[in-house]
Amino acid sequence: MTKESMLAEDRVIVWDADFGKQIFESDYCGKLKEDRFEMSLIEAAHMLEMKKIKITGPDGKDIDLKSFMKYCRNIDPRFDFRYTVYKDLRKKDLPTRTGFKFGCDFRVYAKGVKPMKRGPKGAKEHTKWIVFAVPEKFACSFHELSRAVRLAHNIRANMLWAVVDNEGNVGYYQVTFYKP
Repeated sequence: MTKESMLAEDRVIVWDADFGKQIFESDYCGKLKEDRFEMSLIEAAHMLEMKKIKITGPDGKDIDLKSFMKYCRNIDPRFDFRYTVYKDLRKKDLPTRTGFKFGCDFRVYAKGVKPMKRGPKGAKEHTKWIVFAVPEKFACSFHELSRAVRLAHNIRANMLWAVVDNEGNVGYYQVTFYKP
């Protein structure tokens, strides 16, 4: 079933809360609000590509996938490689959430984990990896690398650099905190 949604700058809103709840619980994406369901541009692009939603622009006209991707690139210059990583993680059946509030691109859970579970979570139900999506020629300082590893360590997750090469393939590199 395809649902209408509305583009609102850096997010897409579905005004059908019941449909939003279904997506939220089955695809582990977006945020449920009292009267609506909101998705990041990456989540919405994935839902649009899967034909689960239709996106309407501020002018009331439908936006096709190609136009939406162009819009996303204008909002986020890192969109293409971030979206490539998001799709790759989702293709591997790994529950993947945005990681903005954690200072990373994505929070990823182990296969089979339901990241939306309410109440106390077991050790295996917490974020397993925080993921930083970068292009192949990316360079960072040791300070930046240290910050990323410390962030992951502080939330008891593993830090992954998801490197997207020029052909669109993703390689994952884990860097861990080690205390001798």
